[in-house]
Amino acid sequence: MAIRRSRFILFILIAALAFGACLTVLWLRPQNGGGSLSPGQSGTPPKEDRSAEDFGIQTVHSPVDFNGNGTDDYTDFLLGARKDAQDKPKYDNSYYRGGYPPDGSGACTDLVWRAFRNAGYCLKDMVDRDIAEHTPAYPVDGKPDPNIDFRRTAVLKIYFERHAVSLTTDPKQIAEWQPGDIVTFGTHHIGIISDRRDKSGIPYLLHNAGQPEREEDALTRCGEISGHFRFDASRLKKSELIPFGSPK
Repeated sequence: MAIRRSRFILFILIAALAFGACLTVLWLRPQNGGGSLSPGQSGTPPKEDRSAEDFGIQTVHSPVDFNGNGTDDYTDFLLGARKDAQDKPKYDNSYYRGGYPPDGSGACTDLVWRAFRNAGYCLKDMVDRDIAEHTPAYPVDGKPDPNIDFRRTAVLKIYFERHAVSLTTDPKQIAEWQPGDIVTFGTHHIGIISDRRDKSGIPYLLHNAGQPEREEDALTRCGEISGHFRFDASRLKKSELIPFGSPK
């Protein structure tokens, strides 16, 4: 009887020690580790974005602040493109008299002129003027149409070739790709370079192809890169720069 009682007491002690050990493990486990998922969690760690600093790349800033808001042009281009990406306008490349599509709609080219508007530029008027003065240089069949020309990638590509700095089209030269740069794919698509990068240092693309995520790791997935440009207004004549909203 005494032996059974001793075994019972020993069993209770072992069980108590085991229970205490479990409590200790639970107490010491990091509180953010979690065992169950909160709404919206995927169950896997979120994809980590990188920045230029992660690769020892110095971010280039424009020497110009065209709209005088205290932010350089390249950053304004980035922020303007990001706003359009976040607004997620309905994809619409229709023809509109007056040129501009309604708010809440647009195509890839509309993200670009909206990015320029955020820096104070009227890209439409600048493009229209250059086409009018140098019509043979543009793919408009000799007939400029201000209602649509500035919304054509083929036209914008020529404009930036004429008025911006042309840079590498090799995505692997990661230091040469900077936030606010413009990139064209063939003559069918255009976007703005983000300040976010993937694990290889290749920058994300801000663009509108009607996709759910408008800022994404897509620089190498949109077709052949036909142009990479940096719009440095300090290299242009003042007469070539038109503020958004200025009288015609």
